[in-house]
This record gives sequence, structure tokens and C-alpha cells, in this order.
Amino acid sequence: MTLREGDKGARVAELQARLAQLYLYIGERDGIYTSQVTDAVSRYQWARGLRDDAPGEYGRQTRHSLESETTEP
Repeated sequence: MTLREGDKGARVAELQARLAQLYLYIGERDGIYTSQVTDAVSRYQWARGLRDDAPGEYGRQTRHSLESETTEP
């Protein structure tokens, strides 16, 4: 399941926490996929050379990569 701006819930909160582990996201871990989360995901994708998912969207390739280098919150 791809997450994108406007989505809400526990999966988004987990994404926020994982991005925070890499110092890419410093906002609230409130489970709301804001533009701040979109920007953090885009920076992560760019830094890792990930191109399968749309910029700023948390899809399969981005999820696999992020989960491989962070711990479950």
C-alpha cells in the first residue's frame, strides 16, 4: 500500500518515526502525512537513488529500503 500526502493513521506514524531515526523528519509523530513528511520522503528517495515510487510517496521500494536501515518503532 502506497502512502501519500493526506493519508492518516498508524502506518504514517511509523513512517514518521523511521524518518526521524535518520534525522530526516523532526515534526510531530501524529500519523498525518503532511507536506513535511512528503519532503522528508523525497529527500530520502533522492539520497538513496530510489526511482520506482513517485517522489514523496511511500511505496514498495521506498518502504523496503527504509525498513532495511531503521528499526521498528
